[in-house]
Amino acid sequence: MTSAKRIHIYGHVSAQPQAIANVFGGEVSDIAVADSDLAIFAINPAAGIDQQTIDLWQSLSDFQLPRLVVVNELEGSESDFEDAIMLGNRVLDQLVTPYLVLHGEGGEPMALINLATLEIIDYSSKPAVTRHSETEHQELVAEFREEYLAEVEGAGEGAFIAGLLFPAIPVVLSNGLGIDIVESYISQL
Repeated sequence: MTSAKRIHIYGHVSAQPQAIANVFGGEVSDIAVADSDLAIFAINPAAGIDQQTIDLWQSLSDFQLPRLVVVNELEGSESDFEDAIMLGNRVLDQLVTPYLVLHGEGGEPMALINLATLEIIDYSSKPAVTRHSETEHQELVAEFREEYLAEVEGAGEGAFIAGLLFPAIPVVLSNGLGIDIVESYISQL
């Protein structure tokens, strides 16, 4: 995707910031660029969040710049999306998770469940297929859904664009998981 928006990508090399920049039409930076439309922070849950990335996040806080966290490198790792979110909540800011990852039988990330609508986006087929979730899925995510909806309501409409609400999106570049979700946030700007 190419974008007329100024998007800067931050993150440790282990999170593949250049690959993320290539997908979303952004530019990797190792300095805080306040003159951006969006800052995307790439996180590899197995590697954690390095001090430089934390410092860059804090530097951009002063500008209330829209920021989005992309959790990448989810395949073949013992760490997962939820691990990255817990760490991000501790060292960055309170992140919101509009989607949670659903795994295939082999443990690979293959679908997302939308916590607002409870629909499942299955990326195992091309193009991705959206379907209603089953009761079992709804019960598993009920607590996460409550928390997400409360955070969004508390932040108010337009909070992401105002740089006050920080979505964290799982992304798997090999199967396209989450790419459309990040693009939908970019299109809001």
